[in-house]
Amino acid sequence: MDNLTELYCHIDDFYQQFKPEFDAHLIATGHQRLRACQISVAEIMTILILFHQLRYRQFKAFYYHHMLGMMKREFPNLPSYSRFIELVPRSIIPLCSYLQSMMGDCTGISYIDSTKIAVCHNKRIYRHKVFEGLATRGKSSMGWFYGFKLHAIINHKGELVSVKVTAGNTDDRVPVKDMATPVFGKVFGDRGYISKALNAWLTKHSDTRLITKLRRNMKPQLLEPMDEALLNHRSLVETVFGELKNLCQIEHSRHRSVTGFITNLLSGLIAYCWFPYKPTIKNMPQQGQVATL
Repeated sequence: MDNLTELYCHIDDFYQQFKPEFDAHLIATGHQRLRACQISVAEIMTILILFHQLRYRQFKAFYYHHMLGMMKREFPNLPSYSRFIELVPRSIIPLCSYLQSMMGDCTGISYIDSTKIAVCHNKRIYRHKVFEGLATRGKSSMGWFYGFKLHAIINHKGELVSVKVTAGNTDDRVPVKDMATPVFGKVFGDRGYISKALNAWLTKHSDTRLITKLRRNMKPQLLEPMDEALLNHRSLVETVFGELKNLCQIEHSRHRSVTGFITNLLSGLIAYCWFPYKPTIKNMPQQGQVATL
Protein backbone atom coordinates (compact mmCIF):
# COMPACT_ATOMS: atom_id res chain seq x y z
CA MET A 1 0.00 0.00 0.00
CA ASP A 2 2.92 2.34 0.63
CA ASN A 3 4.09 1.73 -2.94
CA LEU A 4 0.59 2.48 -4.25
CA THR A 5 0.47 5.76 -2.32
CA GLU A 6 3.91 6.73 -3.60
CA LEU A 7 2.94 5.84 -7.17
CA TYR A 8 -0.31 7.83 -7.09
CA CYS A 9 1.22 10.88 -5.40
CA HIS A 10 4.07 10.96 -7.92
CA ILE A 11 1.66 10.69 -10.86
CA ASP A 12 -0.76 13.24 -9.41
CA ASP A 13 2.04 15.76 -8.78
CA PHE A 14 3.17 15.31 -12.37
CA TYR A 15 -0.34 15.69 -13.78
CA GLN A 16 -1.08 18.84 -11.79
CA GLN A 17 1.86 20.50 -13.53
CA PHE A 18 1.06 18.94 -16.89
CA LYS A 19 -2.69 19.69 -16.98
CA PRO A 20 -2.62 23.51 -17.52
CA GLU A 21 -0.28 23.18 -20.48
CA PHE A 22 -2.29 20.26 -21.83
CA ASP A 23 -5.59 22.19 -21.58
CA ALA A 24 -4.04 25.22 -23.30
CA HIS A 25 -2.83 22.97 -26.12
CA LEU A 26 -6.31 21.47 -26.57
CA ILE A 27 -7.88 24.93 -26.81
CA ALA A 28 -5.21 26.17 -29.23
CA THR A 29 -5.78 23.19 -31.54
CA GLY A 30 -9.56 23.59 -31.49
CA HIS A 31 -10.28 20.63 -29.21
CA GLN A 32 -12.47 20.75 -26.16
CA ARG A 33 -10.94 20.31 -22.74
CA LEU A 34 -11.61 17.02 -21.00
CA ARG A 35 -14.87 17.05 -19.11
CA ALA A 36 -14.64 16.21 -15.43
CA CYS A 37 -15.69 12.74 -14.34
CA GLN A 38 -15.78 10.83 -11.06
CA ILE A 39 -12.34 9.33 -11.58
CA SER A 40 -9.36 11.58 -12.35
CA VAL A 41 -6.81 11.11 -15.13
CA ALA A 42 -4.12 10.57 -12.49
CA GLU A 43 -6.15 7.69 -11.05
CA ILE A 44 -6.60 6.18 -14.51
CA MET A 45 -2.85 6.34 -15.10
CA THR A 46 -2.18 4.79 -11.68
CA ILE A 47 -4.53 1.87 -12.35
CA LEU A 48 -3.00 1.19 -15.77
CA ILE A 49 0.54 1.14 -14.35
CA LEU A 50 -0.49 -0.85 -11.26
CA PHE A 51 -1.82 -3.59 -13.55
CA HIS A 52 1.71 -4.21 -14.87
CA GLN A 53 3.35 -3.89 -11.47
CA LEU A 54 1.14 -6.61 -9.97
CA ARG A 55 1.87 -9.00 -12.88
CA TYR A 56 -1.75 -9.70 -13.85
CA ARG A 57 -2.17 -11.27 -17.28
CA GLN A 58 -5.61 -9.92 -18.23
CA PHE A 59 -6.72 -6.38 -17.49
CA LYS A 60 -10.41 -7.28 -17.22
CA ALA A 61 -9.72 -9.86 -14.52
CA PHE A 62 -7.44 -7.37 -12.76
CA TYR A 63 -10.11 -4.66 -12.78
CA TYR A 64 -12.94 -6.86 -11.54
CA HIS A 65 -10.96 -8.86 -8.99
CA HIS A 66 -8.36 -6.43 -7.70
CA MET A 67 -9.77 -2.95 -8.28
CA LEU A 68 -13.53 -3.46 -7.79
CA GLY A 69 -13.00 -6.26 -5.28
CA MET A 70 -9.96 -5.36 -3.17
CA MET A 71 -9.22 -1.67 -3.82
CA LYS A 72 -12.70 -0.20 -3.49
CA ARG A 73 -11.77 1.77 -0.38
CA GLU A 74 -8.62 3.25 -1.97
CA PHE A 75 -10.55 4.17 -5.17
CA PRO A 76 -14.11 4.91 -3.97
CA ASN A 77 -15.28 6.43 -7.26
CA LEU A 78 -14.34 3.59 -9.58
CA PRO A 79 -16.66 3.36 -12.60
CA SER A 80 -17.77 0.14 -14.21
CA TYR A 81 -15.27 -1.73 -16.37
CA SER A 82 -16.89 -0.62 -19.64
CA ARG A 83 -16.94 3.02 -18.53
CA PHE A 84 -13.29 2.82 -17.46
CA ILE A 85 -12.31 1.53 -20.91
CA GLU A 86 -14.12 4.53 -22.44
CA LEU A 87 -12.06 6.89 -20.26
CA VAL A 88 -8.67 5.26 -20.97
CA PRO A 89 -7.94 7.35 -24.13
CA ARG A 90 -7.76 10.45 -21.91
CA SER A 91 -4.53 9.11 -20.43
CA ILE A 92 -2.55 8.49 -23.64
CA ILE A 93 -0.85 11.89 -23.95
CA PRO A 94 -0.22 12.23 -20.20
CA LEU A 95 1.28 8.72 -20.20
CA CYS A 96 3.63 9.71 -23.04
CA SER A 97 4.86 12.75 -21.14
CA TYR A 98 5.11 10.86 -17.87
CA LEU A 99 7.18 8.14 -19.52
CA GLN A 100 9.54 10.80 -20.84
CA SER A 101 9.96 12.20 -17.35
CA MET A 102 10.67 8.74 -15.91
CA MET A 103 13.48 7.84 -18.31
CA GLY A 104 17.05 7.70 -17.11
CA ASP A 105 19.91 9.97 -18.11
CA CYS A 106 22.63 9.03 -20.54
CA THR A 107 25.83 8.00 -18.75
CA GLY A 108 28.09 7.96 -21.81
CA ILE A 109 27.77 4.16 -22.12
CA SER A 110 24.60 3.09 -23.93
CA TYR A 111 23.20 -0.01 -25.59
CA ILE A 112 20.79 0.00 -28.52
CA ASP A 113 18.62 -2.77 -29.90
CA SER A 114 15.11 -3.57 -31.11
CA THR A 115 12.62 -6.28 -30.29
CA LYS A 116 9.49 -7.51 -32.00
CA ILE A 117 6.03 -6.80 -30.64
CA ALA A 118 3.82 -9.37 -32.35
CA VAL A 119 0.08 -8.67 -32.25
CA CYS A 120 -1.14 -12.09 -33.37
CA HIS A 121 0.03 -15.58 -34.23
CA ASN A 122 1.37 -15.98 -37.76
CA LYS A 123 -1.45 -18.38 -38.62
CA ARG A 124 -4.02 -15.65 -37.90
CA ILE A 125 -2.43 -12.86 -39.92
CA TYR A 126 -5.00 -13.01 -42.73
CA ARG A 127 -7.90 -12.85 -40.24
CA HIS A 128 -6.43 -10.10 -38.07
CA LYS A 129 -8.33 -6.79 -38.39
CA VAL A 130 -7.43 -4.69 -35.34
CA PHE A 131 -4.12 -3.40 -36.71
CA GLU A 132 -4.94 -3.66 -40.40
CA GLY A 133 -2.95 -0.98 -42.25
CA LEU A 134 -0.67 -0.36 -39.26
CA ALA A 135 1.09 -3.62 -38.40
CA THR A 136 3.39 -5.22 -40.94
CA ARG A 137 5.32 -8.42 -41.37
CA GLY A 138 8.89 -8.31 -40.15
CA LYS A 139 11.71 -10.69 -39.43
CA SER A 140 13.79 -10.96 -36.28
CA SER A 141 16.42 -13.41 -35.13
CA MET A 142 13.56 -15.63 -33.93
CA GLY A 143 11.81 -15.70 -37.31
CA TRP A 144 8.90 -13.95 -39.00
CA PHE A 145 6.24 -12.06 -37.07
CA TYR A 146 3.33 -9.67 -37.65
CA GLY A 147 3.25 -6.45 -35.64
CA PHE A 148 5.63 -3.70 -34.62
CA LYS A 149 9.18 -3.12 -33.43
CA LEU A 150 10.20 -1.49 -30.18
CA HIS A 151 13.54 0.30 -30.51
CA ALA A 152 15.27 1.21 -27.26
CA ILE A 153 18.45 2.82 -26.00
CA ILE A 154 19.43 2.04 -22.40
CA ASN A 155 22.32 3.12 -20.21
CA HIS A 156 24.64 0.72 -18.36
CA LYS A 157 22.32 0.84 -15.33
CA GLY A 158 19.47 -0.71 -17.29
CA GLU A 159 17.43 2.51 -17.45
CA LEU A 160 15.52 3.46 -20.58
CA VAL A 161 17.03 6.52 -22.25
CA SER A 162 15.06 6.64 -25.51
CA VAL A 163 12.34 4.49 -27.11
CA LYS A 164 10.51 4.45 -30.42
CA VAL A 165 7.89 2.18 -32.00
CA THR A 166 7.91 1.48 -35.74
CA ALA A 167 6.30 -0.94 -38.15
CA GLY A 168 7.60 -4.48 -38.07
CA ASN A 169 9.45 -4.23 -41.39
CA THR A 170 11.46 -1.10 -40.47
CA ASP A 171 15.24 -1.33 -40.68
CA ASP A 172 16.86 -1.00 -37.24
CA ARG A 173 19.04 1.88 -38.43
CA VAL A 174 16.16 4.10 -39.56
CA PRO A 175 14.98 5.48 -36.17
CA VAL A 176 18.46 5.88 -34.66
CA LYS A 177 18.82 9.54 -35.65
CA ASP A 178 15.53 10.46 -33.96
CA MET A 179 16.44 8.52 -30.82
CA ALA A 180 20.00 9.80 -30.45
CA THR A 181 19.11 13.32 -29.23
CA PRO A 182 19.73 12.66 -25.48
CA VAL A 183 22.67 10.32 -26.12
CA PHE A 184 26.40 11.04 -26.01
CA GLY A 185 29.54 8.99 -25.60
CA LYS A 186 29.57 5.40 -26.89
CA VAL A 187 26.62 3.34 -28.08
CA PHE A 188 26.98 -0.43 -28.45
CA GLY A 189 24.80 -2.38 -30.86
CA ASP A 190 24.62 -5.56 -32.90
CA ARG A 191 25.51 -6.11 -36.55
CA GLY A 192 22.16 -4.71 -37.69
CA TYR A 193 23.41 -1.18 -36.96
CA ILE A 194 26.53 -1.33 -39.14
CA SER A 195 26.56 1.80 -41.30
CA LYS A 196 29.41 4.19 -42.06
CA ALA A 197 26.96 6.96 -42.92
CA LEU A 198 25.05 6.52 -39.66
CA ASN A 199 28.22 6.45 -37.59
CA ALA A 200 29.47 9.61 -39.28
CA TRP A 201 26.15 11.37 -38.68
CA LEU A 202 26.15 10.42 -34.98
CA THR A 203 29.72 11.61 -34.53
CA LYS A 204 28.90 14.94 -36.16
CA HIS A 205 25.52 15.76 -34.65
CA SER A 206 25.50 14.14 -31.22
CA ASP A 207 29.15 13.47 -30.39
CA THR A 208 28.36 9.75 -30.27
CA ARG A 209 30.37 6.79 -31.44
CA LEU A 210 28.51 3.66 -32.53
CA ILE A 211 30.39 0.42 -31.82
CA THR A 212 29.12 -2.89 -33.21
CA LYS A 213 30.21 -6.43 -33.86
CA LEU A 214 31.61 -7.03 -37.36
CA ARG A 215 30.36 -9.28 -40.10
CA ARG A 216 32.53 -12.16 -41.23
CA ASN A 217 33.54 -10.48 -44.50
CA MET A 218 34.67 -7.24 -42.78
CA LYS A 219 38.17 -6.29 -41.78
CA PRO A 220 39.00 -6.63 -38.06
CA GLN A 221 38.64 -3.51 -35.94
CA LEU A 222 40.96 -2.46 -33.16
CA LEU A 223 39.08 -1.69 -29.96
CA GLU A 224 40.30 -0.60 -26.59
CA PRO A 225 40.03 -3.37 -23.96
CA MET A 226 37.29 -1.45 -22.13
CA ASP A 227 35.23 -1.01 -25.31
CA GLU A 228 35.64 -4.68 -26.17
CA ALA A 229 34.51 -5.70 -22.69
CA LEU A 230 31.46 -3.44 -22.86
CA LEU A 231 30.58 -4.69 -26.33
CA ASN A 232 30.61 -8.27 -25.04
CA HIS A 233 27.94 -7.29 -22.49
CA ARG A 234 25.45 -6.15 -25.10
CA SER A 235 23.14 -8.87 -23.73
CA LEU A 236 22.16 -6.31 -21.08
CA VAL A 237 19.60 -4.81 -23.44
CA GLU A 238 18.23 -8.28 -24.21
CA THR A 239 17.69 -8.79 -20.49
CA VAL A 240 15.76 -5.52 -20.32
CA PHE A 241 13.54 -6.64 -23.21
CA GLY A 242 12.97 -9.92 -21.39
CA GLU A 243 11.70 -8.12 -18.30
CA LEU A 244 9.52 -5.82 -20.39
CA LYS A 245 7.86 -8.80 -22.07
CA ASN A 246 7.73 -11.36 -19.27
CA LEU A 247 7.15 -9.12 -16.24
CA CYS A 248 5.50 -6.00 -17.70
CA GLN A 249 3.73 -7.88 -20.50
CA ILE A 250 4.12 -5.26 -23.22
CA GLU A 251 3.53 -7.98 -25.84
CA HIS A 252 0.38 -10.09 -26.14
CA SER A 253 -2.16 -11.00 -28.82
CA ARG A 254 -5.41 -10.00 -27.06
CA HIS A 255 -5.66 -6.36 -28.12
CA ARG A 256 -9.15 -5.22 -29.13
CA SER A 257 -8.15 -1.71 -30.27
CA VAL A 258 -5.16 0.45 -31.17
CA THR A 259 -5.83 2.54 -28.06
CA GLY A 260 -5.52 -0.54 -25.88
CA PHE A 261 -2.21 -1.43 -27.52
CA ILE A 262 -0.77 2.06 -26.98
CA THR A 263 -1.84 2.36 -23.35
CA ASN A 264 -0.64 -1.17 -22.58
CA LEU A 265 2.78 -0.43 -24.08
CA LEU A 266 3.17 2.96 -22.38
CA SER A 267 2.05 1.77 -18.95
CA GLY A 268 4.28 -1.32 -19.26
CA LEU A 269 7.32 0.84 -20.02
CA ILE A 270 6.50 3.12 -17.08
CA ALA A 271 6.07 0.13 -14.77
CA TYR A 272 9.58 -0.98 -15.76
CA CYS A 273 10.94 2.49 -14.98
CA TRP A 274 9.54 2.04 -11.46
CA PHE A 275 11.41 -1.23 -10.89
CA PRO A 276 13.72 -0.76 -7.88
CA TYR A 277 16.23 -3.26 -9.29
CA LYS A 278 17.06 -3.30 -12.97
CA PRO A 279 19.57 -5.33 -14.98
CA THR A 280 22.86 -3.50 -14.73
CA ILE A 281 26.59 -3.85 -15.19
CA LYS A 282 27.63 -4.11 -11.56
CA ASN A 283 31.36 -3.58 -11.93
CA MET A 284 32.28 -1.19 -14.70
CA PRO A 285 35.42 -2.45 -16.49
CA GLN A 286 38.67 -0.64 -16.08
CA GLN A 287 41.58 -0.84 -18.48
CA GLY A 288 42.34 -4.52 -19.07
CA GLN A 289 39.38 -5.76 -16.97
CA VAL A 290 36.06 -7.39 -17.81
CA ALA A 291 32.68 -6.15 -16.64
CA THR A 292 30.24 -8.40 -14.77
CA LEU A 293 26.47 -8.38 -14.84
